[in-house]
Amino acid sequence: MATHRPGPSLARRLTTPDAVVIGVGSMVGAGIFSAFAPAARAAGGWLFVALGVAAVVALCNATSSAQLAAQYPTSGGTYVYGRERLGPWWGFTAGWGFVIGKTASCAAMALVFAAYVVPDRWQKAVAVLAVVSLAAVNYRGITRTARLTRLIVAGVLAALAVVLVVVSVWGAAPPGPLTDTGGAPGFGGVLQGAAILFFAFAGYARIATLGEEVVDPTRTIPRAIVAAFAVVVPLYAVTAVVLVRSLGTSGLAASDAPLRDAADTVAGAGWLPPLVAAAAAAATLGALLALVAGVGRTALAMAREGDLPRPLAAVHPRYSVPHVAEVAVAAVVCLLVVLVDLRGVIGFSSFGVLTYYAVANAAALTQAPAQRRYPRVLALTGLVGCVTLALAVPSGSLVAGIVVLVVGLVGRLVVLRRRG
Repeated sequence: MATHRPGPSLARRLTTPDAVVIGVGSMVGAGIFSAFAPAARAAGGWLFVALGVAAVVALCNATSSAQLAAQYPTSGGTYVYGRERLGPWWGFTAGWGFVIGKTASCAAMALVFAAYVVPDRWQKAVAVLAVVSLAAVNYRGITRTARLTRLIVAGVLAALAVVLVVVSVWGAAPPGPLTDTGGAPGFGGVLQGAAILFFAFAGYARIATLGEEVVDPTRTIPRAIVAAFAVVVPLYAVTAVVLVRSLGTSGLAASDAPLRDAADTVAGAGWLPPLVAAAAAAATLGALLALVAGVGRTALAMAREGDLPRPLAAVHPRYSVPHVAEVAVAAVVCLLVVLVDLRGVIGFSSFGVLTYYAVANAAALTQAPAQRRYPRVLALTGLVGCVTLALAVPSGSLVAGIVVLVVGLVGRLVVLRRRG
């Protein structure tokens, strides 16, 4: 069985409210502003079924992550759990899936932010500036990350509450049936919609990747994960109801900015669409801030074990953060922002993160009764659900995800053979 190699430790500074805020900030990001439209195109009138499936799988993943994080309160999340419970290759698979999926998500969120605040020709430059700025915040210490995330989350939730209430009360309903979709999507369409919506849920266990920096992790991490999940699931459900009531499923499927289009249905409220744009920009910044921190700490954990270059395991002597890993992540994200078309990033990210959580559920199934906080059936359901949804992502995202995952596994094999 794999053993964790000691290295410079991170400081335990995050309280339970800090951890909850980081989890909520990770989820209430680009997903709530962008994932419902492609999910509606895939699932049609069965959008709420797809949302329910995504929520159930996410809940199972949350419980598995919570009980594993309580037993292994260190940075790295499922990368560590997979190594400890299943072996180094499973840990690497989880860590690599997380790193590739979430690095792409960082670039996507930076571009979404820029799309809301500047014209087309300036978007890539502003996206790069956003990544560099938030990486600098993370570099100065995790408590600064938590403080800024707290402010962003509070502002976004307040703005969303205003938008949802105003649209639900004064918004005009579309003509025709609300669930007019042009035909049944089929079981595959529902699963694909759920896989797309999983992108919006997939930030709650970011808390587990910060496990080495949480005060009293055995109690704090499980509470924070479940609390963050309890905040976000009702918010997504209400958002889906409001969007379908104001746009209809067909209008939602055709929208590039669903919440902004829903705000446009309110007569005489010209202030509402700018509020949506501001909330979208702030939400993507909050999610990007937490994502860079989470990916950096997973890279730290993998570097400690030699699965990524060992210099990435360095911890800043003053700020107690994995500064080399965070700078490297920010550099790769900036490169993606400049060079890559990320239209399929939601499916690609979902594939990588579903792979990560599949390993988490498999690891949770091996825990002894003394470490188990939830019934084993939840971990089993989560494992089956993750594999099913990973295979249901759009075909282009599925092929790209499999190729990049295999490249990582082959690369590790080559490195191990060279080490002899």
